[in-house]
Amino acid sequence: MGGNGHGGGQRGRWAYIGSFTEADGHGITVAEVDPDTGALTPVHATDAVANPSFLALSPGRDVLYTVSETDDGAVAAFSLADPARPRLLGAAVPVGGAGPTHLAVAGGRLFTANYGSGSVSALSLRPDGSPAAPAGVLPHHGSGLVAERQEGAHAHAVVPDPSGAWLLAADLGTDAVYVYALDPATGAPAPHRETALRPGSGPRQLAFHPRGHRAYVVGELDSTVTVCRWDAATGEFAADSPEVRTAAASPGGGSTPNYPSTAVVSEDGRFLWVANRGHDSITVFALGPDGGTPALRGTVGCGGHWPRHLAAHPGGRLLYAANERSGDVGWFAVDPDTGIPAQAGAAAVPAASCVVFA
Repeated sequence: MGGNGHGGGQRGRWAYIGSFTEADGHGITVAEVDPDTGALTPVHATDAVANPSFLALSPGRDVLYTVSETDDGAVAAFSLADPARPRLLGAAVPVGGAGPTHLAVAGGRLFTANYGSGSVSALSLRPDGSPAAPAGVLPHHGSGLVAERQEGAHAHAVVPDPSGAWLLAADLGTDAVYVYALDPATGAPAPHRETALRPGSGPRQLAFHPRGHRAYVVGELDSTVTVCRWDAATGEFAADSPEVRTAAASPGGGSTPNYPSTAVVSEDGRFLWVANRGHDSITVFALGPDGGTPALRGTVGCGGHWPRHLAAHPGGRLLYAANERSGDVGWFAVDPDTGIPAQAGAAAVPAASCVVFA
């Protein structure tokens, strides 16, 4: 695919799709987003980085960051001066951890969650936005009930809180969410507290309510969402309600093994969507005015197989599912009253794993 040389444009005009090159993915695919229908048209791809499975944008949305989910573990940055053809800003930089699955920018630093080694890495950023070595590494310790998945720590997500003063890390292997305080001057992380969640739940991802007072933690191993209270003044993170199931039993009374991947909260805080791998669905929950216990509103097919990631378009009307094993990204029109998504189309993207918009 070749770039079309288009310049910038309205918010959400461009989609960047990560994938697993080891599974014949194209690397990072650039797609133009139709402003009316939300349809994706791939225009360019780069395989300059191995296994760019998760992507994140800089606060100014002019630099695209990616993990390299390999045993050696690295991150890389791309300039979006030409949004249709991202330009690599130097070589990939080691993170000092294995299998980074997630990354985020907070406090002027780049953070990764390293699944393989069970740690969080922090890298400083150069003036052009590229990461600099060496990385500071914060190891997690512990294990869980599920022997084959929780023999040790497996950090899976790093998420800045809305205030920007804290970084939260979900660890699938230890059934815990770790809270790090970010130095207001340097962004350096310091361990603050560790919150234990239900044994065997396998916390994989978390998403904040737009008001910033609650977060929703996806349990990969028991198909649940746990609503947690968050206090940005004290850094207190605590479970607020019993876990909520994300996927019903399969038709006919059987049970489909299910591994939820991610959660997205609507911009207005009214809905929570969870992607289910195995069940191959998107579960829709309604959130009350206080963002409390989610109420199930429905479950729809994800349009493919193994939805590894969900993303809401900045306009709020559309939801996108990156279906890793069927190799496509589907887009869904969201009913503004019910939050129920209805699929409107899909684009072929082999081994798709993540979608972000600029």
